[in-house]
Amino acid sequence: MLLALSGMSPIQQNKLLTISNQAAFTRPRPGWVECGDSLGAVDGPSGFSCEGLNRKELHDSDEDDHIHEISIDEKGAIAEYIWKIDNIKLTTVGIDIGSSTSHLMFAKVHLQRKTQMLSSQFVVIDREIIWRSQILLTPFLPDNTIDADRLRVFIEDAYLESGLAAADIDSGAVILTGEAIKRSNASAIAELFAADSGKFVCASAGHYLECILAANGSGAVALSRKTSRTVLHVDIGGGTTKLALIKNGEILGTCAIAVGGRLIAQDEEGRLVRIDDSAHLMAKAQGIKLQLGEQANAADIDSVIDALSNAVIALIQQKSVLGTAQELYLTPPFLEPVKADFITFSGGVSEYIYRRENGLFGDIAQPLADNIRRAFFDGRITVPMLDPGQGIRATVIGASQFTVQVSGRTIHISDGTALPVHNVPVLAPTLSMDESFSVQSVAEEISLVLSRAHLHKGQPIALALKWRGDPHYSRLRNLAEGIALALVTEPGAGSTIILIVDGDIGKTLGHIIEHELHFPQKIVSIDGIQLRAFDYVDIGEAIQPSNAVPVVIKSLLFSTGQQNL
Repeated sequence: MLLALSGMSPIQQNKLLTISNQAAFTRPRPGWVECGDSLGAVDGPSGFSCEGLNRKELHDSDEDDHIHEISIDEKGAIAEYIWKIDNIKLTTVGIDIGSSTSHLMFAKVHLQRKTQMLSSQFVVIDREIIWRSQILLTPFLPDNTIDADRLRVFIEDAYLESGLAAADIDSGAVILTGEAIKRSNASAIAELFAADSGKFVCASAGHYLECILAANGSGAVALSRKTSRTVLHVDIGGGTTKLALIKNGEILGTCAIAVGGRLIAQDEEGRLVRIDDSAHLMAKAQGIKLQLGEQANAADIDSVIDALSNAVIALIQQKSVLGTAQELYLTPPFLEPVKADFITFSGGVSEYIYRRENGLFGDIAQPLADNIRRAFFDGRITVPMLDPGQGIRATVIGASQFTVQVSGRTIHISDGTALPVHNVPVLAPTLSMDESFSVQSVAEEISLVLSRAHLHKGQPIALALKWRGDPHYSRLRNLAEGIALALVTEPGAGSTIILIVDGDIGKTLGHIIEHELHFPQKIVSIDGIQLRAFDYVDIGEAIQPSNAVPVVIKSLLFSTGQQNL
């Protein structure tokens, strides 16, 4: 069979020839590529597909081979289909509801399948901010809860001004940060706005996640990667300071402390209208009493600011925070000092540190920034300061561009599985992947992590698996049987089992468990995702024709209390 390929690039010609040759094995009689009024195509590992590709006639007869030239539009449709198999473009949203400010951002994220060694994994190759909102002072009600109505109006106005609708959004995150996490209605607020903001938007909060988002969104991770240097990134918001130690573009450790620019706020008359717990703590340690509604003594406020800024300076110096300030830790400190080559800042306070902002908002952000900046000039901090590129918007940029991953194409999803799923706890068994690992060893390790997780009946779970070695059937079968043996009697029976594998074995592993072992529960087996220290996972609907699913890996921390992440 001959094919008209004029006007196509060599890559498109090769892919189209592959499609035609593979289609020949599935055609109903020799000499024809029959698919109604369409030209058949191979849709990844699933085989022959007719979707979306129109043609006029293309055949050979018993008497002689001949062709009918396909039109330019049809060539374009084929090329576009091929491109979509290996490329995914997502419209994402990031909504940051913080202690001091709230804002929103839309972005485009372009992911492309890695071509090395026939990998099915997708990686981000481009990010683009397409719209950003004004910055809103986070509204609170007199009872110290978040004002949901004012936030809703703000977010709805942002969608209208941007020209986007919730239906246009593929993924993203609503992030609650800093002191906003502690508000009694924080969890409900995040889930509410996540549901309203797009078809797959997650709700999330947590100090560790905020460290990661700020480090990425600020540009500090990119700076470290580009320079091959170690960067200590410091994000100072309204209620918390988050630090991330980054080496060669990899985050080695994080730390968070309850110091921020809006722990204390005064009205135009100088009366105290906000005093957060951290400010009360440091004031009490110095014998200072702060009272809402009363005039504040300037010297007392300065003493509290000095104590708070000294705690941040100590962390930048990678020294221990001493005395009462130790109670400000929100996460454990860095495990061990690593010499940084540069210090970078983001968050609202960074706008004062880099002298991009000089307006006053009745809080302590400017004097806090001045104290930290002074430490670079008086010799207390000897590491040079650099500007990573983004300041107050770093976290929302991270939320809109750095929360989502996309699975590989070789995935397995049982028929009738309801996606998306949200807030699925991730368990990470330590499996031996040597050549002789056994069914029993796999089952025992998975049973161990399940017993520690205190699962409820019907609760979905996700197992994070690291695959090592060749994907021989005997090894895959042992892994599948071990998983099935461990899960068949667990409390989660009757719910969906999610397997997340770093290697390209998701489809085969899921097929064996469901169709060969006849496992009773629905299986979602995805690959191309690497889990690190996050706690929960969200999985969206499959994206066609690439046959991949969007995945958000996150940590959650709401009003249940502060946790070490």
